[in-house]
Amino acid sequence: MKVRKAVFPVAGLGTRFLPATKASPKEMLPVVDKPLIQYAAEEAVAAGISELIFVTSSAKRAIEDHFDKNFELEVELERRGKHALLEQVRRIVPAGVSCVYVRQPEALGLGHAVLCARQVVGEEPFAVILADDLIDGGDRPVLAQMVEAFEREGASILAVEEVDPEETHKYGVVKPEGGEGALVRIRGIVEKPHPEVAPSNLAVVGRYVLTPRILDLLEHTERGAGGEIQLTDAIAELLHHEPVFAYRYRGRRYDCGSKLGYLEATVEYGLRHPELGEDFRRYLAGRCPGL
Repeated sequence: MKVRKAVFPVAGLGTRFLPATKASPKEMLPVVDKPLIQYAAEEAVAAGISELIFVTSSAKRAIEDHFDKNFELEVELERRGKHALLEQVRRIVPAGVSCVYVRQPEALGLGHAVLCARQVVGEEPFAVILADDLIDGGDRPVLAQMVEAFEREGASILAVEEVDPEETHKYGVVKPEGGEGALVRIRGIVEKPHPEVAPSNLAVVGRYVLTPRILDLLEHTERGAGGEIQLTDAIAELLHHEPVFAYRYRGRRYDCGSKLGYLEATVEYGLRHPELGEDFRRYLAGRCPGL
């Protein structure tokens, strides 16, 4: 079955970026000239997704406004002859793509956020994208890579990458069946294990393609780590019912949920920006001789 829907859990408070996120969602933080959530949406659309489902809170109205049509802005850009900017604004939501907004009434974790989208997802496979993880997949966006794998295997696919073994306590970590290929079946998954008990150093990052059965399991998943309903716990149960695969994606991830990762992304995307890249490179070279 084709993957047509993607869920974006965006209800978090973004406390690590206070005070910048006091009045503006962390997903609206710009990397050069686009907010994080737009990069995530563009990745979804490039993978063939036609319905974007945003799981929000009362403080996230700016996200809905960003993806809404702004007639006044478009008229003004047209009047000023700024046609390139006008096209950029119009392409924020391409033709044939719809946006749906669902409220998460309580901050009960990623699993709960995904469950809040159940009525919209229905009985279809779907993607989950965490905008905090900005992933540059080069000429093939990571979610598109994963959708291809899903269509071949007909099973849930989790994006993974190798992390420092001392960092496993920050991630969900999988126990692979074996093999060094890009796609490996997993036998277990644990949320934020300490290094001494981690089943591997393959950490799940913010991209998932899931079968609808996960929603049934989330309904009965009890609160786990941090007192939250963990998606990882539901995936662990899913393993008892059907295959789940880990996918070593091709690309580079920037953890924009951390200040350092966000700065790294801003520098890297700034250097490759078609309008600013060369000037920015010269500026950095002046500040950092030998760059």
